[in-house]
This record gives sequence, C-alpha cells and structure tokens, in this order.
Amino acid sequence: MEYIINFTWDNEANVWIATSNDIPGLVLESGSFDALLERTRYAVPELLTLNASDVQPLSLTFKSERHESVVI
Repeated sequence: MEYIINFTWDNEANVWIATSNDIPGLVLESGSFDALLERTRYAVPELLTLNASDVQPLSLTFKSERHESVVI
C-alpha cells in the first residue's frame, strides 16, 4: 500500500510539519527535516495499527514544500 506524507515548513514556528490525507491522526513537527523523517517512519506503522489498517509492506512517499521571501 502506498501512502503520501506531506512535509510543510512553518516560517512562524520554524518547524517542519508532517501530515497525510491517507493516514488519520498523523500530525508531527520538528525543527529538523531529517529528524521529522525518522519520527514519521516510526509513527506511520503505529498509527495504521491503531486505525485498524492491515499493516503490510508499506510504500511511503514524502513530499516537501518550503516557501521563503527574499529581499533583493
């Protein structure tokens, strides 16, 4: 089963936020992209088990988005 996880940068809080339309309850944040990636890898199987999904080999697709304003 393939799941899409979105990472979005929050400029005000200075953190990355992980959410997914495919995984109910997935909302994680971290100041480090790599740390959030690791946390998400562990949290997804747990959330799927709690949501009574059949956990089999998973395919996780991570999409990230970050917007910044630059003054020239």
